[in-house]
Amino acid sequence: MTPSRREFLSLPALAAGQTSSSLAAGHATRVVCVGGHPDDPESGCGGTLARSAALGARVTIVYLTRGEAGIPRKSHEEAAAIRSAECAAACEILGAKALFAGQIDGATVVDRSAAESLREVILAEDPDIVFTQWPIDTHMDHQAAGTLAFRAWLAARGRFELYYYEVDLGAQTMGFHPTDYVDVSAVRKNKKAALFAHKSQDGERIYREFHQAMENFRGRESGCGAAEAFVHLARVHSNTKLPGVL
Repeated sequence: MTPSRREFLSLPALAAGQTSSSLAAGHATRVVCVGGHPDDPESGCGGTLARSAALGARVTIVYLTRGEAGIPRKSHEEAAAIRSAECAAACEILGAKALFAGQIDGATVVDRSAAESLREVILAEDPDIVFTQWPIDTHMDHQAAGTLAFRAWLAARGRFELYYYEVDLGAQTMGFHPTDYVDVSAVRKNKKAALFAHKSQDGERIYREFHQAMENFRGRESGCGAAEAFVHLARVHSNTKLPGVL
């Protein structure tokens, strides 16, 4: 059953005050989220992804890498297997499917070939909206994810809207000034469960020390209990926004 416009309006873009034409049109939408590593999409916009899936959107998370370098004393092959399984568990909780773009944790590449490869992955999903990492970030893999998704957006020539999300604001994400907010109060438990599925990364501690505070702060900014914040990169002629107003 496809969601009604009223149902989509329950997912607020507080600052913008406008709704996405694709999301308000009364048909299931297609959402893609790009992240550098397993757990980046979950921590940055897991609540928004959960709400989108619950409203009937087809949600795909594209992990640029499998987190090969992310578990001490594990080989790249061992870590990739563990973290890929954690992605599968997290995506099941969010109502998403997982795809992997084939790059290597800690050795990501930004060049013409990498841009074309990610563009093909994204466009194969025919998204209405793509979320990706803010490229002004201390982690080079996060920079790569944001830059390659931006190249895909340019090449797509308006086929989808691009929104940047934040992770570990201040320590990694830098200079992030939101244009849009989504109220994730009702799905906070889903986001937490998805992040906690990344056991190898101590997701519970990461959420408690970083992301819980970020959600509370963005909620205070936007007038709700807990929020995720985004920067919308809009073309001049675009008048679309995240689904709904508060």
